[in-house]
Amino acid sequence: MAAASSPTAVPVPDVALPRRTAWLTDLPVLLVAVVWGASYLAAKDITTAQTVVPVLVLRFAIVLPVLAVLGWRQLRALNAAQWRGAWMLGLVLSVIFLLETYGVVHTSATNAGLIISLTMIFTPLAEAAVTRTVPSRAFVGAAGLSVAGVVLLTQDGGFTTPSLGDLLMLLAALARTAHVLAMARVKSVQGADALSLTTVQLGGAVAVFAVLATAPGTGPAPWTVAAGFGPREWAGLVFLSVFCTLFAFFVQMWAVRRTSPSRVSLLLGTEPLWAAAAGIAIGGERLGAVGLLGGVLVLAGTTWGRRAGTRG
Repeated sequence: MAAASSPTAVPVPDVALPRRTAWLTDLPVLLVAVVWGASYLAAKDITTAQTVVPVLVLRFAIVLPVLAVLGWRQLRALNAAQWRGAWMLGLVLSVIFLLETYGVVHTSATNAGLIISLTMIFTPLAEAAVTRTVPSRAFVGAAGLSVAGVVLLTQDGGFTTPSLGDLLMLLAALARTAHVLAMARVKSVQGADALSLTTVQLGGAVAVFAVLATAPGTGPAPWTVAAGFGPREWAGLVFLSVFCTLFAFFVQMWAVRRTSPSRVSLLLGTEPLWAAAAGIAIGGERLGAVGLLGGVLVLAGTTWGRRAGTRG
């Protein structure tokens, strides 16, 4: 449940790093994938269908001032077009978080993490459609394998209609795809640095959540939810805000300067594996034989697709 898109990095060739240097660089990035994987269970643990919007307000209101202070100089350097472009992307980001959070409330953390990983398949397919190019046979095969895996995963209890949460996570994966394509094509944000772009996007998302929090039927006020939190809920909220947002963002920024974007992407691509591990080991979730096979197919398909896409 990544807090924001990966920072835009200048593509550089993969380089052979000394083993010790590579390990010291890879470990923090792998830790980001672990906390992102665990974020689905954390969000599910502290959120109900009635408190999705208040929790989102609290989650990002905690971290936004820190980002604004750290990136104040870069924010002041943004021009009006860059502000508008980043704000528009923030609206898309708000839709992603709403779909993901409502989705994880209505499905298992394991399903949520595995279904959202389809973004890695949807994005290159959407890119191929936009650029009118034909994806490789290997990539089409990987996409088919992933979709088959999701079907099996969501039908673990028998071939019935997928749950509301499964459908919402599928929509979230499509929304993530749209966000990635927009990031690459909104010309006004091309020259913006990653910190200021992320800050403005999160600011736009928080504004949407704050407006929704005042609407009837969207749950209690954020401060009411915060007052009712115990130590467990506060720990989960801090984990989502500090580790899944601040820590993850700055590790990515640091890592792409020490290694290659493709290496970082490969490590972050293990997120669904950690989501499943957290859901099963900590959350007590269980997968039957059909669901387990589906999860394996999703992981195999997304890994195959990432490699096929990189070669393409």
